[in-house]
Parts: sequence; C-alpha cells; structure tokens
Amino acid sequence: MTKHSRHERERRTAESERMVEVQRAWEASIPAPVAAEFAREVAVAQTRVYEKQPDMAPGTLPRPPRPGREPKPTKEETRGNRGR
Repeated sequence: MTKHSRHERERRTAESERMVEVQRAWEASIPAPVAAEFAREVAVAQTRVYEKQPDMAPGTLPRPPRPGREPKPTKEETRGNRGR
C-alpha cells in the first residue's frame, strides 16, 4: 500500500470536495427534465455488466515461444532399482 503525506491527503480531499461543488452547480444549471433524463441514463449505464473480451479470437493457436525460451521438459522418474 502506498503511503501519502498529510499534505497530499489534504490536497486530494480538497479536490474531491471541489469536484462535488462543481457537479452540484452543473446539475443546478441544467433544466429539470434534462437532469432527470441524464440521471436515468447514468443509472442504466452503472447497472450494465461489461464482459472482458478474450485476448485472442476463438480457435487461434498461441504463438510458439521464441527459440531458446522453450519450457523445460517435465522430469521423469529415472532412478533405477537399487538393491532389489
């Protein structure tokens, strides 16, 4: 976790408070029907579920590793039968 100085925390708090003031002033400046429609659209957007797109198209094979970067083969049991 990142530690921030007292000054930094106070600055961020002041910025947040200022943004709330600006947002309230903006909402008060637009007509009520427009504000209601905007609030409804925001609520719909916030409830929307976004699915992460896959990294690759379905059915495509991954690129092979670069030469010299191949994974190590799995170790197999090579110990002989000692003393039996």
